Amino acid sequence: MKSPPSDEALKPGHPVKRGRLKLLALGGFFALPLLAGWIAYLNGWVPGTASNYGTLIQPRSLDAPPLEQLRGKWVLVQLDGAACDAGCEKKLYYMRQVRRAQGREMQRVERLWIVTDSAALRPELVAAIEGTRIARRDPRLAAAFPAGDAVSEHIYLVDPLGNLMLRFPRDPDPSKMVKDLERLLKYSGFG
Repeated sequence: MKSPPSDEALKPGHPVKRGRLKLLALGGFFALPLLAGWIAYLNGWVPGTASNYGTLIQPRSLDAPPLEQLRGKWVLVQLDGAACDAGCEKKLYYMRQVRRAQGREMQRVERLWIVTDSAALRPELVAAIEGTRIARRDPRLAAAFPAGDAVSEHIYLVDPLGNLMLRFPRDPDPSKMVKDLERLLKYSGFG
């Protein structure tokens, strides 16, 4: 049977005491990440959550004429009728502002409005969205754009290789769209 440590072993400078303190410090060092993770989880952090605002879409190639000409650029795409109600105008405005918010990188981003019907566009609207490319809907594009409710409720993002990759929600938050696009432009070597 081992005898308890003597009074001398419990003095501050004794090697046994220093060894125990080192062992406790080492144990605390390895327990700290577990404790931090537990605290983060209790405060609402869930592992594996996405940091992007838009919904990622299984990439699909878009080979229709309006998008073929824009290869090499990131393209914000909106599909709406020529009548363009207030929601449509709001999306066109958001696309313009999100592009402008990219600063010197805005040259890497284009805007495309695909008109889904054959009605005439209002001249004042066309003047207000100067710089936005306008194309009539190609039948090959009909099934390419996924939608929860209707294809006209979203703004889509096409990458420089011509792949549809992201869909922003209905009534999007432009500041979150800006962050998504900034992140893509920062880490992308294309476009």
